[in-house]
Amino acid sequence: MMDTKPHLYIFSGLPGVGKTTLSQRLATHLNCTLLRIDTIEQALRDLCSCKVEGEGYRLSYRVARDNLQLGNTVIADSCNPIALSRQEWQEVAHSAGADFTNIEIVCTDVNIHQTRVETRRSDIPNLKLPTWQDVVNREYHEWHAPRVIIDTAGRSIDECAEKLFEKLAVHR
Repeated sequence: MMDTKPHLYIFSGLPGVGKTTLSQRLATHLNCTLLRIDTIEQALRDLCSCKVEGEGYRLSYRVARDNLQLGNTVIADSCNPIALSRQEWQEVAHSAGADFTNIEIVCTDVNIHQTRVETRRSDIPNLKLPTWQDVVNREYHEWHAPRVIIDTAGRSIDECAEKLFEKLAVHR
């Protein structure tokens, strides 16, 4: 029998801030399940030939809950831009008897953020990445709940990962 509760790490942030890279680092470090909304939403578009809106999140909630109920730690990598999705992720953890941690990844240097958005390439077949204007125009609500914040501006990915592990008390 397990001594610890499963945990849901809920990543949030605009495109291009470093969410996916850091969520992948944490998933590798913890050897746990990673649910990447971009992958799930693009798979839905490819397989169902439909416009995907909230379906990717709702499918991810179910897969996360299944894994948490098995005792697995899960990382959710998504923009998680509004209070509703943030609350729904937390409800997934509660319904599975898991703990959760909200993690917001930001890039406070607008020029660095814009360069990242404009120069990155997708590793997901058929995924069209947002333009800088798409990112600027994206709905993203201010947080009003406790969370771990990692600012990736002017830091290497290794520095950001170390800071994240430190704030989460996850040691190498």
